[in-house]
Formats: sequence, structure tokens, C-alpha cells
Amino acid sequence: MADYRAEEERDEFCNRQEGEKRMIVQPTSLEDPKLNKLKEVLVEWINKTLKFEHIVVRSLEEDLYDGLVLHHLLRRLAGVQLHVEEIALSTEAQVRKLELILTALNEALEVNEEKAKWNIKLIHSRDLLSTLHLLVALASRFQPDLVLPVVSVEIVQCEVTKSGIKADKQTEFITFQSNSSAELEKESNKECPIDELFKLEAHKIETVKKAILHFVNKNMTSLGLNVTDLDKQFADGVILLLLIGQLEGFFIPLCEFFLCPVGSSEMLHNVTLALDLLIDQGFPVQSVDPQDIVSQDVPATVKVLYSLFKRHKNK
Repeated sequence: MADYRAEEERDEFCNRQEGEKRMIVQPTSLEDPKLNKLKEVLVEWINKTLKFEHIVVRSLEEDLYDGLVLHHLLRRLAGVQLHVEEIALSTEAQVRKLELILTALNEALEVNEEKAKWNIKLIHSRDLLSTLHLLVALASRFQPDLVLPVVSVEIVQCEVTKSGIKADKQTEFITFQSNSSAELEKESNKECPIDELFKLEAHKIETVKKAILHFVNKNMTSLGLNVTDLDKQFADGVILLLLIGQLEGFFIPLCEFFLCPVGSSEMLHNVTLALDLLIDQGFPVQSVDPQDIVSQDVPATVKVLYSLFKRHKNK
């Protein structure tokens, strides 16, 4: 199947204009486990980022070419709202939409359009290599703690000349191993302080919980709220959202969450919103499952509150 796709790309490229270039991934590289792992990580990252928008991506090649997902990523990550149609059905409409989106993405990434390894034509033609380059750039810019596997692929760079197709084999790096990513990978293998805490004696756990509870109530008094049960009162997400707003200094519109949630689905909505806000603000809570908070899982709840305590305890 991979061989057939590569041949199909080459045949299509033969009809291009003179001087035009295209990089085609070798079939053997398409089957590389590291490449597949990178795709899985990026798909998971996109779905987690857009979870609140009810968008699910299954294929990087098939789900990003029309601009819908990229538009939502732009709005979610960079806070840029473009006035474009939500769903573009025709090719012309999709290309127009992509032009606006990629221009805004390049500005957010501070990437010169001429030096970018992606463009409208490549993204719209479902080119995997350019799509990966764009997504890796976005992840590196907006979530630098996301650990990406180091991936390189063998490519054939094709160029249309007067005498036919000129092909040159090269190695293309999609991700690199930087010092910072190496450190992050080491850190990700270390146990979280809260995970270590819950291995200690019960009285030590209670001491930490009391310190966090005191911290929470000190910051909630201005709202007239008092928390007495750390294990249960954060399950519906309401107090957590209000606490985040107090500490981070922004107002969360009441229309965005359920102030008096009824049922687990509304509670899950609130907690998911809270965790998304924390992740956007750089808190290391990606590993926390919103359902665990709703289910009154104490370590998960304390882990989230500890991240707030750690940043704001001296303010």
C-alpha cells in the first residue's frame, strides 16, 4: 500500500510545472514505528487540545486538509479568531480558508512564509510531511513540555526539469532531540511529588492536605466560600474554576460552565474546562483525567490543587 501511494505521488508530480519541487517520503519510512508513534502523539495532543470543542481527529492526512481543525487549533492555542466559514465544502472555499489560517499560524509561530516547510497547496493535498512539520512547530511553540519522539525520514526530493524529473534522496528530520526535550523526558520518568506523598504514612498526607486546604480557603474568602472537605468539594468543578479565576486573575464567564451542575456529565464539563485552563496557563496537569476528579479520586484532586499551591503559595 505504501509503495502504491509513493508511485501515485510521483506520477501526479510528473504533470507539474517546470521548476516545481516536491518531497516524497520513501515507503520504508512510512512504516517506521517512530513515525507512527509521532503521529499518535500528535493526534492525541490535538484531541486533548480540542476536547472542549468536541472535535476528534483520527487521521492527520485526512482530517486537517480542509482547514477546520487548524482553525480551531489557531483559536485555542494562539487566541486568534478568524471570520471564516466553519465548514468549507468546495475546493476553492477550502483553499481560501487555508490561506487565511496559514497566514495567521505563520504569524503566531513567527515563521517566514518562504521558509516554512508547509504551504496551502501541500496541506490541502494531504501531504503528510508538511502536515507533520506544521503540527510539530505548533506543539513546540504552544506546548513545549510535550515529549515528541525523535523522527527522521528518508525522502526523495523531486524537481521538474526540461529533461524530466530530477530525483535526489535525502534524510529529513521532523523532530530533533534538544537539551530541553531530553530534560523533559527525564522529568517525565520521575514520580510526581504527590504520587510520592501518597506512599507515606496517613498523618503526613493529612498534614499536606491541611496546608493546601488552608491555602484554598485563604484565597476563597473574598468570594464568601469555605472548603471543609478537600476530597469531595472539588468533584463538580465549580470551586476549582472559581479558585483558578481568583489565583490567575481572570474572570470565567458563567455561560462557560455549570454553576449548579446536575449529573456527572455537567460536572465532567466543569472539571474538563478547569484542567484545560490550567494546561493553557502552563500547569503540569496533563496526566490528570477529569473523570478522576469527578469520581473524587483524592490523589488526582490533590495533584491539581498542589500545582496551584506551588505557584501561588507566596503571593
